[in-house]
Amino acid sequence: MKLPLTVTSEALEATRQIIASKQIPKKYGLRIGIRGKGCAGSQQFLLGFDTATEQDHEYTLEGLPVYIDKAHLMYVIGLELAYETDDEGNQGFTFNNPKG
Repeated sequence: MKLPLTVTSEALEATRQIIASKQIPKKYGLRIGIRGKGCAGSQQFLLGFDTATEQDHEYTLEGLPVYIDKAHLMYVIGLELAYETDDEGNQGFTFNNPKG
């Protein structure tokens, strides 16, 4: 199954660095989800490390397991997960909608 969102190479590398530096166990994958489900865009996107559940769609991105709850899937389709640095040196993951 194809991952329903795009993950930039910077985001993938940052994820791998976190896994290595925090010594995340191999049985864990990257969980992508949302908190709150509002039609007015009030949901917050979440990232974390977790094991798969029965409610998840499971994907593999260059050897990295990725889990997305089936109830959250429609909210992440078509998004881009990026890792960005701003002009002040702040860094972090962002969810971007390339369609505007």
